[in-house]
Amino acid sequence: MTAGKGRGRPLALLIICAILSACGGPEAPPTTVADACRMQEEKPRWFAAMRNTEEKWGVPVSVQLATIARESSFRADARPTKRVGSGLFSRDVPLSSAYGYAQAIDGTWQGYMSETGRSGADRDDFSDSSDFIGWYMSSNARVNGVPVTDAYNQYLAYHEGKAGYARGSYRKKTWLPGVARDVQNWAAIYQKQLTTCSSY
Repeated sequence: MTAGKGRGRPLALLIICAILSACGGPEAPPTTVADACRMQEEKPRWFAAMRNTEEKWGVPVSVQLATIARESSFRADARPTKRVGSGLFSRDVPLSSAYGYAQAIDGTWQGYMSETGRSGADRDDFSDSSDFIGWYMSSNARVNGVPVTDAYNQYLAYHEGKAGYARGSYRKKTWLPGVARDVQNWAAIYQKQLTTCSSY
């Protein structure tokens, strides 16, 4: 009986450590990305952050939601990767430096921190990512004249960069306008849903 208790103690400690490690990892995505009201119930801090961004930069919560849904599926540690090799020798290779909820690349994120004075901002922090999207899209509105409510053209510029958008680089990517239309459609869906949320 004593020996059995002794063997159980290390197992219990391992389970506790595993639980604590899971709690300390990235925040889990919402259980659905198709229902803005349910997302708000699950992630009230996220929505508070997005409302702050809308107030500060003018970018609607619905546009932020659609952008983050497309870019990272609300995963804090998202990275674009490509699987190379096979079997035991296969591995994921990063396709770019894009990371986090907003999939911001290194250089653009550095520019954001420098311009806004937010040197401690992290790409895997939702409120920082929301603020980044607001900063980027409001800058695009100034540079390229794209309204912050125009999810379609804002996404094209978000994907291609402001200079790339101005050059029309997206026209060479036949698949990209379809993706931007999807973002636009989801922004409209989210906006309609948000008007019905009891706690919004």
